Amino acid sequence: MRHTETSPRRPRPARPGGRALLAGGLGLATLWAGAATYGLVFRDDALARLLSRQSGMQAAYEARIADLDAEIRRGRRMLDERSDLERRLSAALERQAELERRQSVLGRLPGLVPAEAARPAPDAFELRGEDGSRSGRRAEQATVRLAGLESGLDAVQAAQARALARVVDGASRTVRQLRGVIRGAGLDPARFTGAASAVGGPLVPLPAGDFPGMLEAAQAAVGEAERLRRHTEALPLRPPVQGAHGVSSGFGARLDPFTRGLALHTGLDLKAETGEPARATAPGRVTAAEFAGGYGNMVEIDHGHGLTTRYAHLARIAVVPGQWMTAGAVVGRIGSTGRSTGAHLHYETRIDGEPVDPERFLEAGRRLETATP
Repeated sequence: MRHTETSPRRPRPARPGGRALLAGGLGLATLWAGAATYGLVFRDDALARLLSRQSGMQAAYEARIADLDAEIRRGRRMLDERSDLERRLSAALERQAELERRQSVLGRLPGLVPAEAARPAPDAFELRGEDGSRSGRRAEQATVRLAGLESGLDAVQAAQARALARVVDGASRTVRQLRGVIRGAGLDPARFTGAASAVGGPLVPLPAGDFPGMLEAAQAAVGEAERLRRHTEALPLRPPVQGAHGVSSGFGARLDPFTRGLALHTGLDLKAETGEPARATAPGRVTAAEFAGGYGNMVEIDHGHGLTTRYAHLARIAVVPGQWMTAGAVVGRIGSTGRSTGAHLHYETRIDGEPVDPERFLEAGRRLETATP
């Protein structure tokens, strides 16, 4: 067997075309890598710019939305304020109308000093405008005027409360004075007012807002004062002879001018000249006009409530039975008829037929004249 020696192969030299192909591939790869890198860098920059623009747009949109929301809130607030203003105005107008009705009622109470008249209300249309700014200005002006109106209504309400309080105070004072006059004449006020006079209790002033209660109290006080005044005017409180006349003999026990013994004198003997007029001391109806023994020519007048007066020793009678007499009307002329020692007027006051001292009535009349109205 033949041994063959193998020698190593030599590398073949590279072909020129292969090298060019390899260089081209490398160039393309480099170009593609550069292009890809550039593309990535450009894309990130563009994306950054896009994101920046979107952020700006979003911020602008959010600012606009915030402005719109603030504008909506402002509009709602203005609407709420206007609604509240209109509600207050409506309430003020209703209140003004009520105070005017109250003023009309107060004007019918006797002795009341008129309270301040209610002020005119602002025009409700001033609360509305064509545009926001003008409406805002008008709303501000209306708010100021409305506040003035409400303040004025408060003042009127307070004045009305004070006026009612004055009425109650004045009427209560009059009631006390008239009751004092009646008691001073020796009479019980219940004789004229019945059970209605039996009242009392602690003073509990009503609040100013309780107008119906205050008005009722005022009307009750005024009503009682008027009733007592009418009854007082019917009492024989006036002197039966005008001018200054002395008393020659008072009421009560005395020495009889004829028997010189003790006797009851049932009236007052008033000094007067013959022919002077004797006058009715209160309104009433004549129940007697005749010669009556020791009274001589005598006139008797019934004043109601058990009260009568007598005018005796008249020279002449000027009335007839059944005739209605006004206070101060002439009942006859003074003289000295009957059981008399000279010209004078014998004047009597009687309660339920019993003679009482006329001086009590005359003194009560003087107190009434000096009493505060």
